[in-house]
Amino acid sequence: MQIQDSVVVITGASSGIGAATARAASRAGARLVLAARREDRITALADELGQAIAVRCDVTDQSQVELLVQAALDAFGRIDIVVNNAGQGLQATTEQIALDDFRAVLELNVLAPSAVMQAVLPTMRRQNAGSIINVSSGTTFVDVPGTGGYVASKIALERLSAIARNELDDTGISVSIMIPFATSTEFLTSIRAGRADAEAMTAGAEFDTPEQVADAILHLISTGEPRMDLVPVAYGGTRSE
Repeated sequence: MQIQDSVVVITGASSGIGAATARAASRAGARLVLAARREDRITALADELGQAIAVRCDVTDQSQVELLVQAALDAFGRIDIVVNNAGQGLQATTEQIALDDFRAVLELNVLAPSAVMQAVLPTMRRQNAGSIINVSSGTTFVDVPGTGGYVASKIALERLSAIARNELDDTGISVSIMIPFATSTEFLTSIRAGRADAEAMTAGAEFDTPEQVADAILHLISTGEPRMDLVPVAYGGTRSE
């Protein structure tokens, strides 16, 4: 799909991959709808980029998701691209994971992208075109102790995306999955439980930049490919360097 002049909705746009994707899409000529709970950040980003609006949105609240979609349509009259980037981590062993924490991560990482897709698909069907990018995680490639709850949510998102893609075949709408590797963002500070363990596990690791992931997301939008990963071959991915 062509990015120039397209209307792009990005969730989790207040920092990290979401903010970097907004800047990259803006440079490519897109009009932007920036969604996040931290309204001050997305408002500042919208002011910085121009041709952008900021919509405070908790994507786990279906009524707020519906208001987000309506705000996009009111501002720009269409929705061409959605990047479901909002997400949260969880670090706990299977034996110790608190089920309330697990439910909350499933709510944000699986059900919220589902709600966003359901909200935008009627518009995309009317347009006979659209691109949805769901952001997963390279942790799905390895069996790292303590990541089971988080990985389960991201694998669920990947399968949901693949099946939705098949269901939307021949509609002009593509659903793709983006799989980053370790990325330098505020993600660790947002982990629902087990932050200290996660920080210890990643200490000394080499991280990609959010801009690298943003460029990959724009590539997925442009090509409509089903999935792309930034996971090194050594960890089971396709990135050679």
